[in-house]
Amino acid sequence: MRRLGTGIGWRPEIADAVERMPGIDWVEVVAENVCPGHLPDSLLRLRERGVPVIPHGVSLGLGGAERPDEGRLTALAERVEALGAPLVTEHIAFVRAGGALTASPHLEAGHLLPVPRTRDALDVLCENVRIAQEALPVPLALENIAALLSWPGEEMTEGRFLAELVERTGVRLLIDVANLHTNHVNRGEDPAEALAALPLEAIAYVHVAGGFERDGVWHDSHAHPVPRPVLDILTDLASRVAPPGVLLERDENFPEPSELERELGAIRGAVAAGREAAVVGGAARPGGGVAVLAPPEARQRLGVAQAAVLSSLVAGTPVPEGFDRARMGVQARALAAKRADVVAKVAPELPLLLGEGYREAFLEYARVRPMSGGYRRDALDFVGQLLKVGRPDDAKVRRELREWWLDRAGPAPRSPGLAARARVLLRRR
Repeated sequence: MRRLGTGIGWRPEIADAVERMPGIDWVEVVAENVCPGHLPDSLLRLRERGVPVIPHGVSLGLGGAERPDEGRLTALAERVEALGAPLVTEHIAFVRAGGALTASPHLEAGHLLPVPRTRDALDVLCENVRIAQEALPVPLALENIAALLSWPGEEMTEGRFLAELVERTGVRLLIDVANLHTNHVNRGEDPAEALAALPLEAIAYVHVAGGFERDGVWHDSHAHPVPRPVLDILTDLASRVAPPGVLLERDENFPEPSELERELGAIRGAVAAGREAAVVGGAARPGGGVAVLAPPEARQRLGVAQAAVLSSLVAGTPVPEGFDRARMGVQARALAAKRADVVAKVAPELPLLLGEGYREAFLEYARVRPMSGGYRRDALDFVGQLLKVGRPDDAKVRRELREWWLDRAGPAPRSPGLAARARVLLRRR
C-alpha cells in the first residue's frame, strides 16, 4: 500500500494556503469539481512539485440498485488520468433511485444516503464495485458514510458489511473516523467494534473532519473544528494499524491557515499517540476478490426499497414502515438545506439577486419539486418556477432573473457579454 502521509482536501477557497502550507504530503480533490482539460493552476503546481492529487468521487452511487452509469465511470477515469492519481475513491452510498428498474419517477438525493446492511444490498454493491474496478485505471477505495437514519431489518454490522465487501471484491477502504463518530451519536454504533471487525490492511487512507451536534443529532458538516472524540477514534485506529495516509476535510467556513495547520498538527499527534500504544494485530490482508453477480431479484428489491425511502425524503410521500419518522424528517430537512447551499454555489448570482429571500424561496420550491437532473438543472428549474408564478414582486429583479434564465436555458449563451455584465451588476449590489 502506498504511503501517503498527511494531506488536506484541496478546495479553491484555500488553494493558495494549501500550496504554502508546510508538511502537506498529498491532497484530495472532489472529482466532479475539476475538468480534465482545464485543471486549476494550483493543482498543476502541486503536481509539478510531486504532491499526489487523489480524486474523490461523490456521484457514482455504487450502493444504488442500478448498475454504475458508464458515462460517469468514463468521466471519473478521465479525471484519474488527468491528475496522474495513484488511486481513486468513492462512497458506499446511494444517491439516486427510481426509474426503469422500479417503474417509478427518477429521483436524485443530491447527497450520500446509507445503504441497508443486508445480503441483497451487499450483493448489488459487490457487483457494482466490480464493474467500477474494471472501468477505472487505478485501484478503487470506498468510504464509509455518515448517516442520520437507520434502515430497519439490517442483517450485519458496519464492520462485518465492510469486511465482506473487501473479501468479495478486493476493494480498498477509505475509513472516515468522523463518520464513525457520527454513526455512534446518531445510531448508537460503537466505533471500536467497527474498527475491530475491519480488515485493517485494506485501508488506503483515513478522513478526519468536524461537525456539530443539535438536538441529539450529529451533523457531519465539514465546516467545524475536528472534535476530540473524532481524534480519539483516529488514535484507536492508529493503535491497530499504521494508516497509509490521513487527510483533513474542510468544505466550508474556512478558518485562517494557521488554524488549519493547528488541526493538522492535532491529527498528526493523534496518529502518533496511537502508534505509541500500538498492539500487534492479526488483521488479514485483502485478497483479490471473487467474481460477483447480484441476482436480478436482489436489485429489484433494493431498488423498490431505496425508491420508497428517497421519495419520502424529497417528494413528501409517506415514511416507509419501520423507519424513525423524526430522523427521516431531520434527513429530509438536511437534504433540502444541502440542495439550497449547493445551488447557491453553482449559481451564485441567485442568492445575490434574491437577497435574503433566496433560501426561503428555494426551500418552498424544493418541497414540491424533487431534484432529478443535477444541481445546474435544479437552479434553472427553480428560476423557471419563480418566473412562472410571477415572483419575486420586484419587477426589476424578475427581469434580471429572466435574463439569467434565458442565457443559460439554451445550448449556448445568447450573448457572450451577458454573464460579464451580470457579474458587474452583482458586484454593485
